[in-house]
Amino acid sequence: MHTIQQILKDNRNVRIFEGNFGLEKENVRITKDGKMATTSHPSIFGNKLNHPYITTDFSESQVEMITPPLPSIKEALGFLETIHDVVTENLGDELLWPQSTPPELPENDDDIKVADFGEEGKENEEYRNFLASKYGKKKQLLSGIHYNFSLEEKNIEFLYQQYEGNISYDDFREELYLKLTRNFLRYRWYLIALLGNSPALHNTYLKCCIDKLPKATRDSHHFDHAISMRSSVCGYKNIEDLVLDYSSLKNYESSIDNAIKQGVLNSNKENYTPIRLKEVDGKLKYVEVRLLDLDPQEKIGISEETAKIVHLFLLFCLFKESKEITSEEQKIATENQEIVASEGLSDHAKIIVDGKETLLSESIQTLTAELLDMFITFAPDDYKSAFKTLMDLSENKKVRPSCETLKAIQGKEYIDWHLEKAIEYSGASKGTQFKFHGLEDMELSTQLVLREAILRGIKFDIMDRTENFIKLEKNGKVEHVMQATRTSLDNYVSVLMMENKVMTKKVIENVGIRTPKGDQYTSVDKAKSDFVFYQGQSIVIKPKSTNFGLGISILKDNQDKKLFDRAVEIAFEHDNSILIEEFVTGKEYRIFIINDEVVGILHRVPANVKGDGKSTVRELVIEKNKDPLRGKGYKTPLEKIALGEAEEMFLKTQGYDFDYIPSKDQIVYLRENSNISTGGDSIDYTDDIPDSYKHIAVEAAKALDVKITGLDMMIDDIHEEASEDNYAIIEMNFNPAIHIHCYPYKGKNRRLNAKVLEALGY
Repeated sequence: MHTIQQILKDNRNVRIFEGNFGLEKENVRITKDGKMATTSHPSIFGNKLNHPYITTDFSESQVEMITPPLPSIKEALGFLETIHDVVTENLGDELLWPQSTPPELPENDDDIKVADFGEEGKENEEYRNFLASKYGKKKQLLSGIHYNFSLEEKNIEFLYQQYEGNISYDDFREELYLKLTRNFLRYRWYLIALLGNSPALHNTYLKCCIDKLPKATRDSHHFDHAISMRSSVCGYKNIEDLVLDYSSLKNYESSIDNAIKQGVLNSNKENYTPIRLKEVDGKLKYVEVRLLDLDPQEKIGISEETAKIVHLFLLFCLFKESKEITSEEQKIATENQEIVASEGLSDHAKIIVDGKETLLSESIQTLTAELLDMFITFAPDDYKSAFKTLMDLSENKKVRPSCETLKAIQGKEYIDWHLEKAIEYSGASKGTQFKFHGLEDMELSTQLVLREAILRGIKFDIMDRTENFIKLEKNGKVEHVMQATRTSLDNYVSVLMMENKVMTKKVIENVGIRTPKGDQYTSVDKAKSDFVFYQGQSIVIKPKSTNFGLGISILKDNQDKKLFDRAVEIAFEHDNSILIEEFVTGKEYRIFIINDEVVGILHRVPANVKGDGKSTVRELVIEKNKDPLRGKGYKTPLEKIALGEAEEMFLKTQGYDFDYIPSKDQIVYLRENSNISTGGDSIDYTDDIPDSYKHIAVEAAKALDVKITGLDMMIDDIHEEASEDNYAIIEMNFNPAIHIHCYPYKGKNRRLNAKVLEALGY
């Protein structure tokens, strides 16, 4: 008969690494001198009671960040880092304390405000007041990371198909998680030993602990060989150690109920065991690991290597043979945890494993060898470095994070070192305000909308990643958005008209708005044969239906038939119909309209370089492209300048090539069209353009019955009011980029990501 253990043994392969990962992280907010902030939870984050990503834990000063379950560790970490960045950006002068043990705390406990959830969340506040009286407010400010993990459901189904017992599928899944949990409880000391990272407590922590502990630094105390003060007797634990029944989910729940009836627990939420079984719709679906310290050496408190080591350990606990865990075993496991937490850096620390007392160092080596033997031959390639780290941590206690952190604070003091880290991480967060970590393959405008969704507490799902199609939901309101600006606000016909430049021209001309004069061509030969009608004129050759400036050529002095013919061919490469139009003089401005309101205006300077008197155009482009704000595919605020055929052609019209050396401060343009997608620079002019031009732009949007558009207007002189002949609308875009208005090369962030969500009713 195929037992569960035998089925697991027979199915050890790369598929077992699949699963869902979620992270919850707490940080205490601090002032710039390392003291706990006594301000309320920032109102910009909205209602903490129902915000899916940003709330508070015990105190108003303790921010909690929550990711949804995600199909990879990388995505979960990226989501957490993005929440962390969004929080950091909106803290004003405050910082996030990077350590699990608290910063400098107030002398008066009354200054530690219990989280206020309003009338609707009165029960949450009452529970926290109960915790304050039972454990003390200072102990509740210990922070950490909760690591949620579930096995891939289809893999559980595959294993169940091989099972020959008579239990249901739900019971089979339940037994897998119970098996994992029992072994986790037995061997949890291993994670604390290798990953624990709270080696000291500040002097302002609980007096009953501080008075009994040796000094770690001038401003902190600890057990001399402590790894995790948070997991020690002075840390985050129930007053009476819990002994629960892990033989079944029903018995587990009954044992918690009994603890509540006996007064040991106030509610299920007070279960502070290092791992908890979690249900969804009444079925056991995942486990929550609760013993991980924040890593102050990492911006978000946890590294990818650490997250993978935890994953490996959870799989080890699942695949290692497991019997029921007795009350005595649970007590021994708790004692092992406390020994490792408080003495783990000692060469003489001993724990009890499988009924035998052994040196901690030997137990670590034994378990590491067993884990490696179990998984290393078939683990995914991206786990190789995690195995290497695991071996290093096992063999050398000096490289363990707790040892490194202790050494660091002893060289600089507890508050000073952590405060430096907090300042460093704040700067790092503010340097990537345009990025959604883990989703960098998506368009930047979409990333910005998703970041704003996090701030506003809007749940979202990525429906089609390659198409940048997302689903938004809050308070029952659901919207689908593609590429940030293609929304339900606009009807299909309006989009089609904007996509078709001929229709755009005809519709807005009908309401008296000026557009460039020109003709449409559906034949390459016909267009080329009409060269004589455009010779000597400044013209634009472009596809009828295109976007992002693709296929557009501008010929300022149309004398070269070969250049004209090639420009025609380039335009036809992007559409079966093209336009040849007069080149309208003036400067080009992108005017962004949402719901009949101008919300942003940019002047886009064509791709250019500034000479230094010694470098070629090619070298200057390469150097300018090193700017971290420049990238490819709308994933950074600015695009890299290309060195392609279009740029070569335009340089030739000026008498230059890529090897030309401009004089010092000489500006050389590589493109006539000023699209950011072709390497242009963006300069905000929202407050500088006269209202007469804004009125024309709004009327054009109304003519096409469009609610979101990016309208390109040529203006001769912005210091003059609009007249019949000093402007022209050259294009209207149905999915204009918003990031260029949020992060212009020069000027103010117009927060169009926020304005789009507001227009959608969020």
